[in-house]
Amino acid sequence: MPKEVASITVNSAGGDRELRISSPGRVLWPQLGLTKLDLARYIVDVGDAFLAANGGRPVTLQRFGDTVDGDQFFSKNPPRGAPDFVRSVMVVYPSARSHPQLVIDEVAAAVWAVQMNTVVFHPWASRAGNPDNPDQLRIDLDPQPGTGFEDAIPAAQELRSVLSEAGLDSFIKTSGNRGLHVFAPVEPSHEFLDVRHAVIAAARELERRMPEKVTTAWWKEERGTRIFVDFNQANRDRTMAGAYSPRALSGATVSCPIGWDELEHISAQDFTITTVPERLKKTGDPWADMHATPGTIDGLLKWWERDLAAGLGELPFPPDFPKMPGEPMRVQPSRARSKD
Repeated sequence: MPKEVASITVNSAGGDRELRISSPGRVLWPQLGLTKLDLARYIVDVGDAFLAANGGRPVTLQRFGDTVDGDQFFSKNPPRGAPDFVRSVMVVYPSARSHPQLVIDEVAAAVWAVQMNTVVFHPWASRAGNPDNPDQLRIDLDPQPGTGFEDAIPAAQELRSVLSEAGLDSFIKTSGNRGLHVFAPVEPSHEFLDVRHAVIAAARELERRMPEKVTTAWWKEERGTRIFVDFNQANRDRTMAGAYSPRALSGATVSCPIGWDELEHISAQDFTITTVPERLKKTGDPWADMHATPGTIDGLLKWWERDLAAGLGELPFPPDFPKMPGEPMRVQPSRARSKD
């Protein structure tokens, strides 16, 4: 019996491309009956906005062997047999090891990634032409148990004010799950560690203003029912779901850019692969002009230096990172106390 195959036409600068979609009827989101072909069509429908947000950057693909409830793995370099319109760029990982990382330059490359069973796209904060220097400052507002999306809203609004005082315009999107992602376009003049320090400075200022609602505590046992400002998402090779990327969640939600004036009137479940294409047609892309006037992190770095002088030092890095200068012990506070 012949295998089920479909094809999909994708416009590109060099002319239309016909891409083959194998197993187009394979269900990715069982609760909704949405298939691999539905996902490919979604990427085409939001293609321009998706490419503006994620194109030209090193990207990691989150791929699934069956449904989004099944086995998954992360793919960084292009698999063998990638078409000639899919390229890679050499990047340096925290281990100091270099490796080629996939780059998406056109919508057809994203559709090809769907053919390779990608559901979630995770772009770097830097561009392929300058991978060591981010041009986006990214802050992940992560609700902890006992909190939810609605609790992240006032934190995001205050964070916008914090960044504005540091001279930065900010943009916001849903995470596609329970949180919010706040981005600020910046000149790519500083490397990842500097940008991480800028994020920590902003996070600490936000925490000072909302101590009962927000925390920078890395250890879960210290966070309580507050919104965690995940500063470690600013590290090299740390990524979050890209704008307009689907999420591997039962509702087929999308990490969707929104306007600040929409924030109090929406929920994350409003934005799915079935609703976002029509939304884009009606409202346009809230991030269309994000990089028109990038700012600098100089103001935040002054805050970082101020906090250092006040005794607030480095914060923990992820466990797979090498030990970093000035970093505190990587041990849960409760374990440290029990050893003492």
